[in-house]
Amino acid sequence: MSGGTARLFFAVDPPEAARTHLGRAVAPLRDVAGAPRWTAPDRWHLTLLFLGRVPRDLVQPLVEAAAPAVAAAPAMVLRLAGGGRFGSLRRPQVAWTGLDGDVQPLVELAGRLSTVARRLGLPVEERPFRPHLTLGRWRPGAPADGSLTDRLAAYRGPDWPVTEVRLWESHLGPKPTYDVVAAWPLTTRTP
Repeated sequence: MSGGTARLFFAVDPPEAARTHLGRAVAPLRDVAGAPRWTAPDRWHLTLLFLGRVPRDLVQPLVEAAAPAVAAAPAMVLRLAGGGRFGSLRRPQVAWTGLDGDVQPLVELAGRLSTVARRLGLPVEERPFRPHLTLGRWRPGAPADGSLTDRLAAYRGPDWPVTEVRLWESHLGPKPTYDVVAAWPLTTRTP
């Protein structure tokens, strides 16, 4: 690949059953006054590292360097759990659900992927990785009920094995689309 840039991020995608289960828990909140603009369940993923614009000539080196970082990850079983927000109660920004299970190995994997990106000269956020799945975003200036995600505090979804890590390219526009650039399988164990 050469010329231009690609908008890239590494992610783990929960299986359909986990997204459906979470979708049922979120459904009663969708039309509540002050709700965020919800993300479609088919776009729910656990972002391990958002890279933004990456020069196309670095995409293949990134793919090659990420392979051993992913291969070092142990088998993991996760569960979507709880709910929260980034931003204050009065000015919430992002609605999310968290994770239970083998979270520490996931955090370590995200750290290894950050190291790979830095070694290639790609800018990486310095703040610590906080594993979560973004459910929606509140629009600045619009009425917002930051307490809405408190209703998900007791949520616990089904356990699921992490089967692969994907490098996605996002294409912005009125209907954003996503393409898998690369995928690496993970050793799995039964939940």
